[in-house]
Formats: sequence, structure tokens, C-alpha cells
Amino acid sequence: MGNLSQSVIDQTLHPLDLTEEMIAMRDWAQERTRRDELLAEIGGRWCDYHAVFNWIDDIGALQLTCAFDMRTPPEKRVAVHELLALLNERLGIGHFDIGSQDGLPAYRHALLLRGGGLSAEQIEDMVDIAIHELDRFYPAFQYVVWGNQSAQTAMSSIMFETVGEA
Repeated sequence: MGNLSQSVIDQTLHPLDLTEEMIAMRDWAQERTRRDELLAEIGGRWCDYHAVFNWIDDIGALQLTCAFDMRTPPEKRVAVHELLALLNERLGIGHFDIGSQDGLPAYRHALLLRGGGLSAEQIEDMVDIAIHELDRFYPAFQYVVWGNQSAQTAMSSIMFETVGEA
């Protein structure tokens, strides 16, 4: 994998051009559907994540939405909303939500860039943080959606302190 930060960056490029370059360097599948939208498949620890990068020109923001294919049945939505509240308490950047129509859990984050440039490091950090949080909390969604666990039990199962040394 190459290092995007070593590239010479032309600040006149569209922000998704730089994002597209980073995704290509990581060998992830991608498709530029519109000038302001880029789709990508990002490999994670538990599954592939479906990423959508949007450039919102009016406010100068690069938005990332990463979803995973775990449709939440309507009867599990209340428990998943409880889980979302518990997960979001533990996040310093971004948030989790669930689609009201499709029931897909997703991680979202936006970089506000109005008046400033976008660096390769900012994009790499944005993506790396999203993957870390998705990988970290994916099992909790499985416990609630497929394992019939409560949100509290699911969180207890994945958040534990390691004691001692191996």
C-alpha cells in the first residue's frame, strides 16, 4: 500500500479526486457516480463496508457514511436504537445511526473544510477512524440483531478490561 501523504497534492483538485486516489492506493473497489459522490467497498475485520463519500459544496464539507449489510428487522429496531445510544456515548468523532427505510446500521462523519484545504492525512484519518469504530462495534450489532441480546448485554460483551499480562 502506498502512502498518499507522499503525493504532491494540487489544492485545486476536487476533494473527491484526492479521496479517489487514496482509495485506489488501498486497492478498494470504487465508483465515482457523480462529481460530488464516490462509492467504495472497504474491507473490514468482520465484513466489507459500503462507503459513500459526498462533497457538500454549500458548506465545504466532506461527508463519509459507512454501512454494513445487516438489515435490522422492525421488531429489533427499539433494541438497536438503545444500542446506538450506548455506542455513541463512547465515540469522540462521528456517530452511528440506522436507516429508517432500510434498517442498515451506518457510521457517519463529516469534515468541515470551508476556507481551508483538504490534506491526504485528513482523508486517511477519517477513513481509518471509521474502520476502527465499525470493526470495534460490529459484534455488538450482531449480538442484538441476531443473538437476541439486550443492548446493555451486547455492550458488556464487547467492552471489557484486560487484567494482567499474557
